Amino acid sequence: MIRISILYPNAQGSSFDFDYYLAVHMPKSISLLSAAPGFRSVSVERGISGGHAGSPPVYVAICHYEYDTLEAFMAAFAPHAEVLQGDIVNYSSVQPLIQINEICIAR
Repeated sequence: MIRISILYPNAQGSSFDFDYYLAVHMPKSISLLSAAPGFRSVSVERGISGGHAGSPPVYVAICHYEYDTLEAFMAAFAPHAEVLQGDIVNYSSVQPLIQINEICIAR
């Protein structure tokens, strides 16, 4: 199983509209991507703190999609890439970082 992590850095002076992200972008994204074969789950996290008490979070938001295979994710994402990536400007002033991981242990 693989996990696609979309990380939004908490850059100084950047903006992130959580209301739009949670109410508009993610429902659209979930609707488009969860219908595909191989979809397992999706989760969204809001950064609340860094590693030291009171420090700002490294990432303001993180989204994780899990699929059976990378090929399954790419087949789900590719037809909608332009729409989903084009929507980023509506909720964030930073470009997200994307990392693809193989899940080795999960409970």
